[in-house]
Amino acid sequence: MTARMLLVKRCLSSANVAFARQLHCSHRNSAGVRALYDGECPVCVKEIQMLQFLQKNRREKVEFVDISLEGYDEAKYGGISYERAMEEMHVIDENDQVHVGVPAFNVMYSAVGLGWLGSLISLPLIRPVTDCAYAIFAKNRLRWTGRGDECTTGRCEKKKV
Repeated sequence: MTARMLLVKRCLSSANVAFARQLHCSHRNSAGVRALYDGECPVCVKEIQMLQFLQKNRREKVEFVDISLEGYDEAKYGGISYERAMEEMHVIDENDQVHVGVPAFNVMYSAVGLGWLGSLISLPLIRPVTDCAYAIFAKNRLRWTGRGDECTTGRCEKKKV
């Protein structure tokens, strides 16, 4: 039996519901979707809390990884350094493909059951607007959350006024 036939047989005999939902069978990483976020960003934390709530009854969960924690290890997350992750949203899908910016939100939203929202922000007429809006947010979020631009290297804390 060929390797492809074995893979198809494994997929067809699997009790995993996720395989049944796929249009084609592909090897899935047991790590699932991993979303890297800045746990010191109040806006980011609120969104992650909402997404965690939405996924609580889902079988496959997104792993939300707080890059601001001291133990963040880029080797475990596609080699994405703290500095790179601070620049914009990164999501690693179940096939270890890294998605950045608006496409990252699309993958993350789909994984928690908001696929319609991910599709909406990716529509050809809407995507340029979401790309622009996200680029402005990503560039200014440190300043807007009271932390300053020097937070892109090392660990950062909210500035004391």
